[in-house]
Formats: sequence, C-alpha cells, structure tokens
Amino acid sequence: MVSALVIFSIAIVLMITLVILQNTVRVVANVRFPLFLVPLIIGAILFLALGIAPLNIVKDSFISNSEVNPLKILVLFLSMSFLSIYLDEMGFFSYLANWAVSKFKKGQIGLFIGLYVIVSLLTIFTSNDIVILTFTPFICAFARRAKISPIPYLVMEFIAANSFSMLFIIGNPTNIYIATFANIGFLDYLKVSWLPTILAGIGSFAILFLLFYKDLKKPMEVTVEPLKIRRKTSLIVSLSTLLVCVIFMAISSYVHIEMYLISLGCFLFLLVFELIHMLYDKNIHIRLGRAFLRVPYQVIPLLISMFIMVIGLNASGLSGKVAEFLSHGNPVLMYGVFSSIFDNIMNNIPMSVFFADIAVLSPNVVQATFASIIGSNLGAFITPIGALAGIMFLGLIKKEGIKFSFLDFCKYGVVVFLITLPCALLGLFLVTL
Repeated sequence: MVSALVIFSIAIVLMITLVILQNTVRVVANVRFPLFLVPLIIGAILFLALGIAPLNIVKDSFISNSEVNPLKILVLFLSMSFLSIYLDEMGFFSYLANWAVSKFKKGQIGLFIGLYVIVSLLTIFTSNDIVILTFTPFICAFARRAKISPIPYLVMEFIAANSFSMLFIIGNPTNIYIATFANIGFLDYLKVSWLPTILAGIGSFAILFLLFYKDLKKPMEVTVEPLKIRRKTSLIVSLSTLLVCVIFMAISSYVHIEMYLISLGCFLFLLVFELIHMLYDKNIHIRLGRAFLRVPYQVIPLLISMFIMVIGLNASGLSGKVAEFLSHGNPVLMYGVFSSIFDNIMNNIPMSVFFADIAVLSPNVVQATFASIIGSNLGAFITPIGALAGIMFLGLIKKEGIKFSFLDFCKYGVVVFLITLPCALLGLFLVTL
C-alpha cells in the first residue's frame, strides 16, 4: 500500500503543479497537449510495471461487457461532446447568446438573468465542459464591446454550468462514471437528481446576484451583432439528432440499449448525413474538421490513467479503508463534503473513479453515490483544479487577456460553494428519505 500511495501522491502533486502553470506543448498545427497529463500517465505505467495494478484485472476491466467499462464511458462522453460542439460550429450557441443580449439590452440585471437561464438549459442537454468552451469567448468579446466587466458573467457561466450539469446523467463525465458504476440508469438518476439540482441552482443564483449586484447596476453600451443561421438543414438535423439522443437515453433501460451505443449511433448518423450533405455544401468538411479538433480528447488519458491507478489502490486495500472512514457519519454529508475536498486534491474525474468504488461499499449506496456526484460537480467551484472544465476555463480567459487569477477564481468560488453545497445535499437528503 505504501508504494501505491507514494506514486499516486507524487503523480497528483505534479499534476496540480502543472495545472497551475498551465503548461502545454504543441503537437500539430493548433493542437496542444496539456503537460498535467504526463505525471498521471507515468503513474499508471508504474502501477502496471510494478504489479500494483494487476494486469489481468486491468485487461478484464477494459474488455468486459459491463457498462462501467471505461472505453464505453469515453465513447459516450466524446460522441455527446461532438454533437454539442458541431451545433456550436454552426453558430447555434452564439445565436442564442446574441438573442439574449438583444432581448435584455436595457440593463445588466436582465441580461445576467437571461444568460444564466440559457447557460443552465444548454448545460442540461449538452454538458458543462461544452458550454464553458463555447460561451467563455462570447462573454469576453461581448463585455469588451459593451464596456463592462466580464467577471460577473464569467463566474456566473461557470457556476451555472456546474450546478445544472447534475440534472441529467450526461451533464458531466463524472455523473456518467459514478452512476454507471452503481448501475443507475437515466431515469432512475433523474428521479433523485432533480431536487438537489433545483436547490443548488436557486442557491447559486441567489449568492451570485448578491455578489455582483453593484456591478450589474452599472450601465452598458450594447452593440448586438446580427447573426443568422445560414445552414438551416445541418442545424435542424444536428439539433434533432441531439434531442433524439437524449430521449433514447431516457428510455434506454426500457429498450435495453446501452447509452454509449445510443450516443455512438447518433454521432455516426450525423457524420454520415453531413458527409453525404457535403456533395451540396462544400464547406461542411471545414466545420467537421474544426469540430473534431475541439473535442476534449484530454479526458481519454486522464480517465484511463486514473482508472488503472484506482485499480491498484483498490488492490492495495486503500478504498476499503476510506469507505470505512466515511461510514462514520451520515453518507449524504460525509460523501458530499469529502468528494468535494478530493475534487481539489486530484481533479473531479480521478476523484469520481476513486469514489465510485468506495460509494458502492456504503450501507446506503444511493445516498453515497449521489452525494459523490454532487461533490464532483460543485467541488469544481473551490479551485480550478477541481474539474477539467475549470482548467479549460482559466486557459480560455488567459487567451482573452482578461485579468482573472487562480486566487480570483477561488475567492468567488468558495463563497458560492459554501451556499450551494448545503442546498444540494439538503435536496438529496429530502428526496432519499
């Protein structure tokens, strides 16, 4: 157990250091590889080489027909990401954002509320990572034109995306992993998640409004850029495909089709349609190429490396000891608080792989599982290290030349977290009584 803990701890410390430094290396063209993944990959290799993670168990996990097979989870997340990103490539998200600006141009308070609602709704049907990737550049550009501070809107965007990503199982890869590990399907997930999400949304909006009320009272110079959807056929097909995907996922347990097959099938349908459509629209290959480049592939080495190391930690007996410690108290409180803390020690995807194993050992698996899911989403508020979305968020802001440091993120995030987490955990407690 000692060697497993030492290697794991060093890998996590190095990962956090490189996340803070935001170091990357260019691979090809505009594709850059984030260096924070390197310690995790090396850690996983050492776990395998030293026999800490038994090779036969790792191999069986990757070829098993279980829904918790990490390859299936990756297919589900990446295919859903592509469906959302392709919508953005056609200007759908920008169109909605501009619509909000045109409707609420009389004052920042109305605009703030309107964008909060749009970000929340889009997150429910896509994912928090995708919404943050698409809305952050828009907010920065709009704030410059309107001569207002982008900070209230950037913080709001991040908080709303990570609050409402809890509602559907597809809202965050951490939801997918933890819920799937506990054999919780789409609708069974929603039956529990709706109240914690609503209460978290109310709590997060209330504290955000109070934090930024003075800023939002300031006037703004609105210049709305008229946007038109030019490729309506592609947009209608893409949007319909995403909606059909979500609907079939909701009934997946009844039609006996695994969610990853539904998302993969929808992705392939859209891809084939657009390849055929390319005969009539020569620009489609450009949109497809950009969409493929924007898919967050860094989740692949992140999930696989952590999956291997967690297998090693389980084999060494650490998971059992952590589960025993967390059993000394109410599972909603214990798993909710400590999953949030571990979020910011090892990032939410690694935490989810670790806590998924632990939660199923709890006497109350449902409460432990959903408390861990809540922690994986809301723990991202505390520091940028807490989620892949936070890492990407800071990187995007830095590219836009806006002053918003690691400590600035923590300053706002911690305040919101201290209000939002109790709201979500209260909702979980009430819905699982």
